[in-house]
Amino acid sequence: MENTGYKRVNRELKVFSGNSNLPLAQEICQHLDIQLGKLTLTKFSDGELYCQILENVRGKDVFIIQPTCCPANNNIMELLIMIDAFKRSSATRITAVIPYYGYARQDRKDKPRVPISSKLIADLLTAAGADRILSMDLHAGQIQGFFDIPVDHLYAMPVLIEYLKDLEIPDLTLVSPDAGGVERARAFAKRLDADLAIIDKRRTGPNEAEVLHIVGHVAGRNVIICDDLIDTAGTLVNAVTALRKKKAERVFACATHGVLSGPAVERLQNAPIEKIILTNTVPIEQSKLLPNMAVLSVAGLLGTAIQSIHEETSVSNLFV
Repeated sequence: MENTGYKRVNRELKVFSGNSNLPLAQEICQHLDIQLGKLTLTKFSDGELYCQILENVRGKDVFIIQPTCCPANNNIMELLIMIDAFKRSSATRITAVIPYYGYARQDRKDKPRVPISSKLIADLLTAAGADRILSMDLHAGQIQGFFDIPVDHLYAMPVLIEYLKDLEIPDLTLVSPDAGGVERARAFAKRLDADLAIIDKRRTGPNEAEVLHIVGHVAGRNVIICDDLIDTAGTLVNAVTALRKKKAERVFACATHGVLSGPAVERLQNAPIEKIILTNTVPIEQSKLLPNMAVLSVAGLLGTAIQSIHEETSVSNLFV
């Protein structure tokens, strides 16, 4: 009788990468002790993308590393084309590893006549031929339900918590910058044995928010503002200003995804933040790195998840 389980586990593991975060893909491959797969991604003169896989992937277990960060549309299209190329090259299973899932903030109809773009992207990835998704710190957890294929949703919390513990910050309060991030901030506060505060904000437009109230005690406390991403840094800087007005002492900020678009770097330069802790899910240009910025690697976390998925063992211990 054929041992199908044995065959599944012994398919060869192959990791490939698009252009959006090649250094992270190389670091993941170092963790897995394998070579990054070879393919070519180019553009025609009119801007159309072209992909060719430069090695045999028939029957292989393929993982494609591609955060859909800026330029989001180009990186999404690159990922879709790569998935199609692997499907047509007879890869046995294709897992899209998307450390940062673009369009995640468009996850519901919050106004009349607007799209749910994160659901559209999920449908496109499935239609292209992805068999599985591996992502990290989705802006909204319910996005997992937008897919009709398995989704493994990791958190960068273990990496961030380890760094924050080493800072040994006394009189600590974790601050959620909005109501939607309370669960995340509470999880951080529990692991750091810290207090919790919540900022009540009202969004006035895209990338614009107004702080209304702070719920919790921050006067005389050292605070860490905890969020899933920093984009234009407007929310973060408004939160810092409000916390300082309430007599908070040292102010830190941590987030998984350092998108840092538009005026973000200028805003962060002028904000009284002692330390900004990010991860490398999104590549951060050298010109955007500030002296008070620390960028932690999630390659080990993603590499461990890829190994577990490939070997068909549990990855649930990585979900906390």
